[in-house]
Parts: sequence; structure tokens; C-alpha cells
Amino acid sequence: MIQQYVNWSGQSIKLTWLSQQIVQDSSKVTSVHGICFHQGRVLLVHVKKRGFNYPGGHVELGETPEETLHREALEEGYVKGSVQYIGAIEVCHEENPFFIEGGKYPMIGYQLFYKMTIEECLPFWGEHETIERIWVEPEEVPDIINDHKLAHVILQEALTI
Repeated sequence: MIQQYVNWSGQSIKLTWLSQQIVQDSSKVTSVHGICFHQGRVLLVHVKKRGFNYPGGHVELGETPEETLHREALEEGYVKGSVQYIGAIEVCHEENPFFIEGGKYPMIGYQLFYKMTIEECLPFWGEHETIERIWVEPEEVPDIINDHKLAHVILQEALTI
């Protein structure tokens, strides 16, 4: 188990990586993300106002996490593929004095992560919230994603499965 505190929008939030742990309460899943591989390289997408990251987003009503990842990978990265569950980041606001009870996020929520092996790469149109996609070598990811160190831990785990 790896933990890290991050400052997101001026709020101190504790993140904990839970390798291979299944989240039983789907109502606490706040987002789903994919480490997407194609020809040995990793897909990163540039989402407006957020910079480069792995494709992903919020679960829509009636979707499973896997369906969410497939939709987000197609909308943001214009890719399709097979997925394998990696684990979850527990996002804990218990020590966050600015947490709003009953707000957008639960006190303890989860971001699910999957590995996607890309089987189809479509032309990039930038029709949704993504303005660019890039393909990088795995060792280049830490130079591009600087949101939190767990992003790199998850990448290493995805490379081993």
C-alpha cells in the first residue's frame, strides 16, 4: 500500500494505492482511468485546462467501470481495446478541512485503473474535451504527468501484468 498527500485546488487530500483491490460499493467510484498501450508506448491525452494524463472520466448512470473506460478511451484518445483491472486509488478527505459533506465527491471515494491493450487506433478529431493525444515511451511518463507519484506506480504495475 502506497500513500501520498496531494494539494488539489488548495485542499490536502490523502491518496492510497490499492493494488488489485476490488471496490465493492460502486457508488463510491468517482472515476475510471486507463493506462493504454500501443506498440510499446503509452497513450496520454491533453484534456482542456488539465494538461496531459491517462484517458478516463466519470461513470455515467447505468455504466459499468469497464464500459466507462471504453467510452472515455474512445472519446478522449480515439482508441479501442481490451482491458484488465489493475487497482484503485482511495481518495480520502477525512483530513481535508475544506471538504463539503453532501458535495460532488464522497468523503472516501475511489478512482479505478485498468490496463488497456489498444487493438484499434482511430484518427484523432479532438471533438470532445481532449485537444491532443501523444504516444510516449513508458520511461517518459514521469516527465509529462506530474499530478502525483501514484500515476507512475500504477504505470509500473500495468507494465508488469
